[in-house]
Amino acid sequence: MVLWRHGQTSWNLERRFQGSTDIELTVTGLAQARRSARLLASLKPDAIVASDLRRAAATAGELAAITGLDIAYDAALRETFAGEWQGLTHDEIVARYGEQYAAWKRGEPVRRGGGELETEVADRAAPVVLHHAEKLPEDGTLVVVSHGGTIRTTIGRLLGLEARHWESLGGLSNCSWSVLGEGARGWRLLEHNAGTLPEPVLGDDD
Repeated sequence: MVLWRHGQTSWNLERRFQGSTDIELTVTGLAQARRSARLLASLKPDAIVASDLRRAAATAGELAAITGLDIAYDAALRETFAGEWQGLTHDEIVARYGEQYAAWKRGEPVRRGGGELETEVADRAAPVVLHHAEKLPEDGTLVVVSHGGTIRTTIGRLLGLEARHWESLGGLSNCSWSVLGEGARGWRLLEHNAGTLPEPVLGDDD
């Protein structure tokens, strides 16, 4: 399972909180998607599922164009809705909602801007990912095209981590991805914030 973040947007450059706001890719973001799609296509994915927001849909479209696969769009894979935070820069959020921001960073359950809890994002996104993963052929590969926060919460949920520890999973760069594989004890995080193809693990921890 490859969880792939969308390419760059103008709001990313401005450090402006996007959330569920529907922002398009920049020219650079589209180029990032094309580069990454060429790499991911070599994994011969069996299915693509994507957020229906334009930045994720356009990113997914680059992989679909190469592989010929259809894209299953699902609004449950959208980024966290963050209410009044959406559209604000990082500095504006800290200035206006400092206590709320600090509590979130401490791992407390916070409705940022009056929006969704991270656990609620995982509640809607993780089942969609699992549903599509269950339909894969044996040893098949699913590419999930989504957003940084949604991907982090989904990984945390699938790994069975407590929600307050999800922040320990670092963020994803634009058009980078994480790779999960099924092990004997459930899902394992094989790669995180990667921009290169997975390599076999050779050693005592394979």
